[in-house]
Amino acid sequence: MAFLGVLIGFLISLAVSGVIIYLATKLFGEEEGFGTAMLAALVGAIIFALASYFIGIGWLAAIIGGIAWLVALGSLYNVGWLKSLGIAIVIWVFATIVSWVLPNITQLF
Repeated sequence: MAFLGVLIGFLISLAVSGVIIYLATKLFGEEEGFGTAMLAALVGAIIFALASYFIGIGWLAAIIGGIAWLVALGSLYNVGWLKSLGIAIVIWVFATIVSWVLPNITQLF
């Protein structure tokens, strides 16, 4: 039963990440659809899981995982380093806002 809860949480997190990535890439004029955003979210989750597994949790894993994700993001959207970095920064800002709003949404009403 615990596995099912983890799986559902992962899928919800993946969907939210996909929406955030989709919106951020649209701000940069990218034409790819929601499927590419979901793939980017999945690839990012795998990259950070592997970085954490092999390097551990900390700054080094975050930096190496972040660089690997920028490469993947650039490849999926066929953009250069700077645009990939810009998209990643917007994704980070959106994700920060969502991570504050979602847990506190019941307190807003």
